[in-house]
Amino acid sequence: MSVSVVLFTGDLRLHDHPPLRAALAGADEVVPLFVMDSGIRAAGFGTPNRLAFLADCLADLDGRLRERGGRLVVRGGAVAREVRRVVEETGAGCVHLSAGSSRYARRREEDLRRVLAGTGCALEVHDAVTTVLAPGAVTPTGRGRDHFAVFTPYLRRWTAAGARAPLAAPRSVPVPAGVRGEEVPSRARVEGVSPGLAAGGESEARRRLSRWSARRLDSYAELGDDLAADATSRLSPHLHFGCLSPAEVVHRARRRGGAGADAFVRQLAWRDFHHQVLAARPDAAVRDYRPHGDRWHDDEREVAAWREGRTGFPLVDAAMRQLRHEGWMPGRGRLLAGSFLAKTLYADWRVGAAHFLDLLVDGDIAANQLNWQWVAGTGNDTRPGRVLNPLSQARRFDPRGDYVRRWVPELAGVEGAAVHTPWTLPAPERARTGYPPPIVDPADTASRFRRARGLS
Repeated sequence: MSVSVVLFTGDLRLHDHPPLRAALAGADEVVPLFVMDSGIRAAGFGTPNRLAFLADCLADLDGRLRERGGRLVVRGGAVAREVRRVVEETGAGCVHLSAGSSRYARRREEDLRRVLAGTGCALEVHDAVTTVLAPGAVTPTGRGRDHFAVFTPYLRRWTAAGARAPLAAPRSVPVPAGVRGEEVPSRARVEGVSPGLAAGGESEARRRLSRWSARRLDSYAELGDDLAADATSRLSPHLHFGCLSPAEVVHRARRRGGAGADAFVRQLAWRDFHHQVLAARPDAAVRDYRPHGDRWHDDEREVAAWREGRTGFPLVDAAMRQLRHEGWMPGRGRLLAGSFLAKTLYADWRVGAAHFLDLLVDGDIAANQLNWQWVAGTGNDTRPGRVLNPLSQARRFDPRGDYVRRWVPELAGVEGAAVHTPWTLPAPERARTGYPPPIVDPADTASRFRRARGLS
């Protein structure tokens, strides 16, 4: 009996899984393998929220495999070492793996090639599994240009290229008997999880996609940034862990059509855009993509107030408190909170990016780091001098103040738009709220940025 191994990484699903389908086509039996990567934990990426969500994903994947006569084999330790052990135990002739865009993913692939050399076992790496298009699938014209630095021309080429046709989930996954595996992790054993963290797994992801598409997709262009409406898909954690295929999501949205679908697909293109930037410039995870040369303002008390959601700017604080409670926040909240830290407080974007990675269940290196660089003016924004004013953002995206009242209970009794400017309340009412005063002048939230960049 011939055997192949499928190493699951950021692709924890059965639907539209090219490595799994290729393994089934090329061997009589397949070992679906997931390694609890000691390197990820050592690098600090094994945070409570992501570990809890991962546990849900693995339990669901194991259950779906068992429905098809198989099971998930879980190992712990160094990925390359455990893969080789499985190959030696089973006599596997090929290991199938989804490509990644981060430096860590590339090192993992190099380690696998090294440990499999001389074993007679091949390594097959599959592109466009965790993204719609593989990084580098489309590139600008002209010599020496290996990636798109601006989103709009990338979007045109990305759209023209189209998404590959999704694959159905296999009906049967035969697994060789006797392959040793550890117990599938449980969310209940993870400490420090955000109390409102959503459930993970392909089953939940597909239910959420179907419900949201039926109820909210058509209005996404209109309500996607409406913070009080909570109309975003909340699919980013499922995309991060690969519980959903981004190619399948694009196909489903395009079949429905309309302005909402177009706006939603555009967000998936942004996700691919960041992955192709990171693949071409791995240092962008930690270094300015476009260095600006001046020094960041360093005030730990201000940063602590930002982390705690006590800046005195209610919309910023609401977003930061949602992050802590749910391990997630909507894209508009991320842009606003990021701009406030990097532009208004003029703190180093890496400080904010690290805090987000500590809590975000969808803490994706490409999207997180490069979105932070975008708001900080060091990345791919074609208008690096833009500053998102918290008050104008509040008027546009939470005009009645419902989002703030939801997440800042001290201000729940303040009616209407006045909730966004609590410093203007009569002194006795202001004191009763217990809400802090603004940590910077609300009348000029861009002064530090302008001075640092020599704009005033």
